[in-house]
Amino acid sequence: MSASGADRGLRGRTAVAGVGETTYYKRGQSTDPEFVLVVKAILTACEDAGINPREIDGFCSYSNDRNTPARLANALGLEELRYSNMQWGGGGGGAAAVVQNAASAVHAGSANVVVAYRGLAQGQFGRFGQGGRRPAVRGEFAYTLPYGVMSPAQMYAMRTTRLMWEHGIDRSTMRAVALAAYHHAQNNPRAVMYGRPLDAETYDSSRWITEPFRLYDCCLENDGGAAMIVTSAERAADLSDTPVLVLAAQQSGGHRSGAWVHNPTDYATSSFKLGAQHLYEQAGVTPDDVDVVQSYENFTGAVVMSLIEHGLCTYENANEVLTFENLRADGGSIPLNTSGGNLAECYMHGLGMQIEAVRQVRGDSTNQVPNVNVSLSNAGPMVEIASTAIYGTAEVLG
Repeated sequence: MSASGADRGLRGRTAVAGVGETTYYKRGQSTDPEFVLVVKAILTACEDAGINPREIDGFCSYSNDRNTPARLANALGLEELRYSNMQWGGGGGGAAAVVQNAASAVHAGSANVVVAYRGLAQGQFGRFGQGGRRPAVRGEFAYTLPYGVMSPAQMYAMRTTRLMWEHGIDRSTMRAVALAAYHHAQNNPRAVMYGRPLDAETYDSSRWITEPFRLYDCCLENDGGAAMIVTSAERAADLSDTPVLVLAAQQSGGHRSGAWVHNPTDYATSSFKLGAQHLYEQAGVTPDDVDVVQSYENFTGAVVMSLIEHGLCTYENANEVLTFENLRADGGSIPLNTSGGNLAECYMHGLGMQIEAVRQVRGDSTNQVPNVNVSLSNAGPMVEIASTAIYGTAEVLG
């Protein structure tokens, strides 16, 4: 990175001072409305950070979040709201971008304490995984719904099928992703699938959702709230002996990303190919430096794409590298989705995975990887604008 670029960069300038989550519920089982879930998550994050909620002066969310900053500021009793931001696009592509936006606001002096948050109450507002029920069809859906392509699983199954065909990716590689997630969830009492282990036979005999995805290839549908407190590195160091620095964060969309009717230039991509290059340059690390990965699973095929595009394996060796043994926190070479991820902990639109990336750096994960200095978490593979964040310790700065 050039000197001028380094001066502008986020590397080590800001930190995550606290994280918070509500209880995670299966869709429809929360007794709290979505807004209350978000407020509870923010208050928990403030308690974790050791700050008064009234110190918050900025909010960032994504994916058309219904819980507006002005309403949150009123509920929390803020004296001043200096900054509010929404990352464009549907899906979970903003789960890392929201940290990027919060860190950028703090680094620029636009706010001092910014909350990155996401809340979902699928029982209150409708299921994500269900096919759309629309009184009229227009735009992109006019080209897909008449032919039965109406749910996210169907949309992303075709891209994954292309990946498998073009690069020889085996179904066992996708199975390994699911097995690792469920394995880690058994040590995580927060996980919705805690106490419900998965083995290869159960995975292989589970029902088809849409080929090549079986039931356990697909993310959960949940209610809950999650929040992260982002502030300056100096302030975070005063609050904690182990501040978690934001080393880099990058949004990413390639040529014709999001083009209608499944017509991007590069079809079998998770949307990280170009962004990953900028990400590592900003962070001052390489893929070899990454100690642990939280890779957003809308579906397992997207994880395989994402790990390849972040340089953690290749198309040629993915089947050999991405095995259950290698993806485990207890001795694997690429510890993956150590909370259980979207498959087995909770589908909180990916923000829970950013929180787990922070926990790994802090050393308090329920599946702690030894000696974590660099923790990577990507968000929203295969959506039009995906994102990734890298977190680390002060040791990485040298």
